Amino acid sequence: MSKSVALWIGLIFLFALEILRVYFIMPFPGSQQHDTVAFAYFLDRNILWLRLIGLALVIWAVLFYLRTGKVWQKIGLVGILLVYGVVFYLFNFKFLAGKMFYQPTVKQFLADSTNPDRLVIGVAIKGAAKAYPIEIIGYHHQVRDTVGGQPVLVTYCTVCRTGRVYSPFVQGKYAAFRLVGMDHFNAMFEDADTHSWWQQATGKAITGSLKGQQLEEIPSAQMTLAHWQALHPNSLTLQPDPNFKSKYDSLKGYDEGTLKSGLEKRDSASWQFKSWVIGIESNGRSKAYDWNNLVNDRVIPDTIGKLHLLLTIEPDNKTFYALSYNDSLSFLYDTSRNTIRDINTQSTWQPNGSCTEGPMKGAQLQPVQAYQEFWHSWRTFHPGTVMVR
Repeated sequence: MSKSVALWIGLIFLFALEILRVYFIMPFPGSQQHDTVAFAYFLDRNILWLRLIGLALVIWAVLFYLRTGKVWQKIGLVGILLVYGVVFYLFNFKFLAGKMFYQPTVKQFLADSTNPDRLVIGVAIKGAAKAYPIEIIGYHHQVRDTVGGQPVLVTYCTVCRTGRVYSPFVQGKYAAFRLVGMDHFNAMFEDADTHSWWQQATGKAITGSLKGQQLEEIPSAQMTLAHWQALHPNSLTLQPDPNFKSKYDSLKGYDEGTLKSGLEKRDSASWQFKSWVIGIESNGRSKAYDWNNLVNDRVIPDTIGKLHLLLTIEPDNKTFYALSYNDSLSFLYDTSRNTIRDINTQSTWQPNGSCTEGPMKGAQLQPVQAYQEFWHSWRTFHPGTVMVR
């Protein structure tokens, strides 16, 4: 192999290596549409020796040209190597997810009732409750914490609008996770022990030695802080970390879907790439419900297998509930009174599933795990989902 051929092969290899390693796990144009995570994982786990191969080819030729080459060849080589240095810096210290998003350094919880209309992910365990504002955890992508003495991993992906809470135990051992990138626009985390990559939306390991394993999900709810505190008056709320104020400011408007970012802005039409849906899975079956229909109809009764399901929404059009009920009830929205009524017992119900008037006063419908997220996310990770129009 001639030295010039070795030089160009080595340079192209090095440039491609640095760029593709990051390209496939970050939201660059065209990078998230295909199943490339296995290749990206191979590059990430083998980056050192792959670099050595490329550098061996380049150094062999560079030393020759620096000794015997013409001035313009030497200048050109130095210029190309400087460009490689810039690419190396950008794709290892600027564009990597772990270099762009960090864990909070100050975690403070208060009985905070300011800004009650902000959306939170709420978690309640053993009588303790905490609220995690989306405009905070949306930047961090994950917050490690404890609720009721139980460790929790509170996660959020703003590009999918997916909030999930998991138990951070892998094979019975507490695991530390770091944000490593994304796959199909969904955040991925890497555990520190096995270096497997885990999908945020499903809690599954999608590559690495633990591929196919599943994190245990912890029940959570998305709603406004005011409605969460009404259900859990003792709840504490995560406060903004002052070290990341500018990062939180960049997500203002995310709750309403009004950000200018093409990755995170809501499509207000129905069943579009970034339309909002409510996704529910039960016993291996899944359905997606159009957010616009819920806002218009106020209640959506349905079934998923044997589960009788009632979707409701508060007057603020932000807080929704998914509730289970037995088949002796039949719900409709009473537009004259702006209330939910069971036509069989003539009882009156609130959106949160509590009965306030009638023969069933004091009864409470039980919550069902449900998520508000972008349509592209739900259909990607639940390919057999049924669209409820």
